[in-house]
Order: sequence, then structure tokens, then C-alpha cells
Amino acid sequence: MNILELKQDASVKGKNGIAFIIAATIIWSAITIVYLLALPLETKNVILLFLPACLFPLALAVSALIKADWKLADNPLGMLGLFLNLAQLVYFPMIIWAFIQSPEQMVVFFAIITGAHFFPYGWLYDAKPYYIFAPIISISIMVAGWTIQVNHLWIISLMMVIFLSILALLLYGDYQQKVKSN
Repeated sequence: MNILELKQDASVKGKNGIAFIIAATIIWSAITIVYLLALPLETKNVILLFLPACLFPLALAVSALIKADWKLADNPLGMLGLFLNLAQLVYFPMIIWAFIQSPEQMVVFFAIITGAHFFPYGWLYDAKPYYIFAPIISISIMVAGWTIQVNHLWIISLMMVIFLSILALLLYGDYQQKVKSN
């Protein structure tokens, strides 16, 4: 198989990584609820640090439900998606910095990093929605972060829920097109 066939195989069998996007949407929904609660900001931020730990098990469950195979033992690109997701952990020192130095911006940092890390998935799955939404999410969250007051940080996480929902729909459409063209 050539690289284009490998990417097509990863895209169709892994369903464009939609399971991870759906799992992330659920987690960002939980983050929105947390930021709506009458808790101290530090408590909300601590919860924010721990909620992403649910992503992988949740994505496994969603993968089973939608019958997506992102491991792809017979495709050398199979584990690349997982490694790209794990690469996001390299950015966690910035999250910890925000937690300590600028707690009111922590959710903004986390959302920008989440959005930006989607860009290489455009290549992996040959899916334009990733290329389009990575900068849209990052720039929109950055601009919103400049204007939103601390007691309205839930808007940042709600923006992520909306962006991720749209991204999931567009990725599903892209997946459907690829299935039809095979």
C-alpha cells in the first residue's frame, strides 16, 4: 500500500477519529458544567486537570459503540493517531504554568492547546475539517479569552463543545464520502 492508501484505510476504519472527538465533546461538556458551578476557581481548575484522564477510556467505549478501529494492526499509520494525541501531553507544562501563574486563563490555555493539536490529524486522516478547525478553534478561543470575565469562563468550554460537535459532524460527512468513493 502507498501512503495515500494507508491514510484512506486509517480514515475509513478509524472513522476519522470521531470516537475521540465525541469523547472530547463529552469531557468539554463536563468542564462546562464544572465552570458553571459555584466553586472557587482553583477547585474548577483542579477538576479541569483531572477530567481529560477520562478521554482515552471514554474514546475506547465510543469506538466500540460506533465500531471504529483506530489501532489498525495491519496499517503502519494505525498507532500514529494515538501518538499524536499523547503528544498533547507535552504541552501540559503550559497548563500547569497557567494553573499557578494565571488561573483565570487556564481553561483558555487548555482549549487553545486542544484545538491546535487537531492540525496533524488532517494529514493522518486526509480530512480537511481538522485542517480548518484547528486554527478556527485556537484563534476563536484566544480572542474570546481576551474578553471573557472570570465568572463567565464556562463560555470558553461551551465554545469547545460547539466546535467539537461541528467538527464531529463534518468528519462524519468526510468519512461517509470516503466510504461511498470506495
